[in-house]
Amino acid sequence: MSHGFSKRRLTAGAALVAAALVGTAACSGSSDDDEPSGGKYNAGIGKVANPSKAKGGTLRFIGKQDFDSTDPQRAYYGMTWDFMRFYTRTLVTYDTKPGAASNNLVPDLATEKAKITDGGKTYSYKLRDGLTWEDGSKLTSKDIKYGISRVWATDVITGGPQYLKNVLDPKGEYKGPYKDKTAGGLGLKAIETPDDQTIVFKLPKPNGDFEQMLAMPSGAPVKAAKDTKSKYTQKPFSSGPYKFASYDSGKNATLVRNENWKKESDPIRPALPDKITVTINKNAEENDKRLIEGDYDIDLNGTGMSASGRTTAITDHKSSVDNMPTDFVRYVAIITKAKPFDNLHCRKAIFYATDFESLQKTRGGPLAAGDIANSIWPKAIKGHSDYDPYGVVARKGKPDTAKAKSELKECGKPGGFSTKVTARTNQPGEVEAATALQEQLKAVGIKLSVDPLDGAEASSITGSPTVVKKRGYGLTMSGWGPDFPTGQGFGQPLWDSRFISENGNYNEAQLSDPKVDKAFDDAIAETDPVKAGEIYQQMNKEILDQAVWMPFLYEKNISWRGANATNVYSSAAYSGRYDYVALGVKK
Repeated sequence: MSHGFSKRRLTAGAALVAAALVGTAACSGSSDDDEPSGGKYNAGIGKVANPSKAKGGTLRFIGKQDFDSTDPQRAYYGMTWDFMRFYTRTLVTYDTKPGAASNNLVPDLATEKAKITDGGKTYSYKLRDGLTWEDGSKLTSKDIKYGISRVWATDVITGGPQYLKNVLDPKGEYKGPYKDKTAGGLGLKAIETPDDQTIVFKLPKPNGDFEQMLAMPSGAPVKAAKDTKSKYTQKPFSSGPYKFASYDSGKNATLVRNENWKKESDPIRPALPDKITVTINKNAEENDKRLIEGDYDIDLNGTGMSASGRTTAITDHKSSVDNMPTDFVRYVAIITKAKPFDNLHCRKAIFYATDFESLQKTRGGPLAAGDIANSIWPKAIKGHSDYDPYGVVARKGKPDTAKAKSELKECGKPGGFSTKVTARTNQPGEVEAATALQEQLKAVGIKLSVDPLDGAEASSITGSPTVVKKRGYGLTMSGWGPDFPTGQGFGQPLWDSRFISENGNYNEAQLSDPKVDKAFDDAIAETDPVKAGEIYQQMNKEILDQAVWMPFLYEKNISWRGANATNVYSSAAYSGRYDYVALGVKK
């Protein structure tokens, strides 16, 4: 789910006020005791708020930002993946249960999870009976193969995750369905379809996370006859309970029931509303007002209310909000190729000089922003541990100026040095946090310049080692959430040296460590998630000891739960957003 997007924009003052209000709300739960089920603070965390099986009505979303793409092979935003379950299906998907249970994979188009043979290199599935497209035609294994093969057409189908391509065809031998001369564009040898109900994947080497990759929308079927290539995002063809009636990019969308979807072929989707509408409005504060007034039910983006919105919500409507845990980590990458950060002790000085508690406050305090981080992994990832080599948690986030100065002496910079940090202007709170860091480092003689960037340009600026060097950047402030809930799904783009690229590079620290690369290989080949987690825990120690990537926050947010919405719960599989496909509305 990469960097995600707009979280919160706070001035330090507003942040502290909101944090205080949230803290008050959290401590005064007794006032909610007489409210009905679903009408309590945090009623959608770990349980279902407003449970109901009632069908009908219109579910109304509003969001500041539109989908990155409605094409399943091109989408990368977490909120888009969440929404796509209304009209796309995959062989396996995430369970429709609250909290951590949602990370469990369950069969969707398939009758059961994969039959894995050949030492973890062959994955076989049988499809359910009665699978259909929105025109009533039969959905077959060839449709699934064709949809997945579109990932290879990188000159046309841009923007989505590349995991399936990299795992199934690491040498890049296949050229995609549009250049494929075989019948139906089905020449991808790594996927076999012996009959309409069977699909078999042949991996060159084992990958314990392969089913996680198939659960992404990039694993969804596409009907070849309906594939309009780069224009497919304008009106995707539905395999789920809803289909597009209209979509005006950047403005609105309407989904209506797909009358050819069969409930008996789909154990996942309750398909409660008759209609689903989406409104895009770039004014986040206005969106929060409309949610509070009942004009809309759910924030499409799922990244938390604005400072003013959550202040009003917490003060006057506490029973309608949830303090959502996410699996996003806010961090500072320390660029190892930039002087003086090629020296370990200069990197350690940053860890000791940083006031983590202050950074937390700039983003809204413990409840609105989240807990101070000590591990490179989110808490939900196997590999997370209490290892805290710089005493960040032990000193409650406060800086250790004496140790910072000692490290500066060790690296030959007793008087400090000058460097630059990047922060994205369209990631609310990021520039404020970078400015706070600037003040903190000044206390030990490190002169930090803040360079604000448009997040839309990040992949060609902070994602380009050449540009980073040319501009003299030493630090990059950002945030990251997992593509799927494992160490590979979170960390490989960030720390595997083989993922360093000239554009779109997310290994911003430019870490090049053979031990880390081998650890990824070992963990990925491990089919036992517990054993893989042990390897990732060692990796956590290795990367923290090198002081190349400084996590400072495990993110939370404050989300509005509309009174009209039913079956509302936070899903860990979608980074703490509500599970959209489960939602219904009161008549």
